[in-house]
Parts: sequence; structure tokens; C-alpha cells
Amino acid sequence: MTRLSVNVNKIATLRNSRGGNVPDVLQVAKDCERFGAQGITVHPRPDERHIRYRDVYDLKPLLRTEFNVEGYPDERFMKLVLDVKPHQATLVPDKPGQLTSDAGWDTVSEHDFLSDVVTQLRDAGIRVSLFVYPLARDIEGAKKVGADRIELYTGPYAKQFHHDRSAAVKPYAEAARTAHDLKLGVNAGHDLNLHNLQFFKQSLIKLDEVSIGHALISDALYFGLEKTIRMYLERLS
Repeated sequence: MTRLSVNVNKIATLRNSRGGNVPDVLQVAKDCERFGAQGITVHPRPDERHIRYRDVYDLKPLLRTEFNVEGYPDERFMKLVLDVKPHQATLVPDKPGQLTSDAGWDTVSEHDFLSDVVTQLRDAGIRVSLFVYPLARDIEGAKKVGADRIELYTGPYAKQFHHDRSAAVKPYAEAARTAHDLKLGVNAGHDLNLHNLQFFKQSLIKLDEVSIGHALISDALYFGLEKTIRMYLERLS
């Protein structure tokens, strides 16, 4: 079964908008696990506009499922991840002020940089996933720098889904097969939701994990968090 990792960034955004600790990010993360999520994802950014670096330290001892920390591997991020030692670090090529992760690594031109970073993380016992487009060259490049997994950037799939779902998923199905042949794990994330998730999952030869935050938290406003997590898990079953 594909694992569901809930990204709790939006909970932190809501908390930060008023100060204080409502909603409580730590409690929501524990509740997500209690409701059936198989992982928790956070993406601390340099300006800490949602998840704060302190949150990452505080979450680690509380979680009972997989902990995935996303981010651009600058010096501060690397120190955080090497201190906390989550199960997985997902590396994204974000610029400092970027609103959201909407581009994949060029693993060929960034080979030397990524190889060094990946080696540091793997030596610390942390599984490494690289955020990439569904392109064979970048997936092959991820293998060459020593990554354990790729995370397919699914924004383009979600955008095209309602126009032509078969065409939208085709490059991702091919990418998953390439990764499978290279013995790379396959994760996915960005704009996956209750409408497009099941078709995506069923179309890939393998899909280890999806990381979903914005859509899931938005759905929870209508359905409640527990029911929403169950609904996402049903799409993945």
C-alpha cells in the first residue's frame, strides 16, 4: 500500500497568523498519526513563515510513524536534518523566497553538489529523496548521486488531469518504471487531491509514498481531519 504522509505546514501557517499556539502543530501531527496517516511531512523555509525550525526538533520525539523533512539543503537545513535525523530528507531546489516547491532538480548539472549532500545524509542513516520532474535523465541522475528515492513533482499532472487524465499521467507512469528499473523508490507530491489521487496511484507500477498537505488540510475544513485522512487512505488502498 502507498503510504500517506500528511504535510502539516498549513496548520503552522494558521497558528502563525495569530501568534500563540492555536492550532497546536504537535497535537495535530499526533492526531494525524492516530487517524491513520503513515507519516508526517514538514518543510521549514528560511523565513519560517509556517513550520519553524523549533517545530522540527519538537516533533521528532513525539512521532510514531515516518518523519519526512523537506527543504533546500543549505547550511542551516543540513544542520537541522543532521541533528534531528528524520527517517527521510526530501531535497528540493527552492529559492530562498519561493512560495511553494514547483520545480524539480536538474540532477545532471547539479551532480557534484547533490552527491556531496546526499552522501552526508546517507552516512547519518537518513533516507534521501530528490524532488524531480518525470524525466529519465533526472531520474538517472538521482541514482548517480546516490539518492534512495525520487519524489515526482505532480503539479503538471494535476493541472492537466481534468482535460486528459491519460495524457497527464503517461510521463509519470514511464518515470516510475524507469525508477523501478534503477531500484529507486518513488514518492509523489504537489496538488494531489481526492479527485486525482486514485487514478495516479493506479497508473504507476510502484508508488511508495505521497506527501499531501494543502489539499488535505483544505478538505478537512469540510469533512473533519479524521474523515479526510480516511478518505485519502481509501484512494490509496
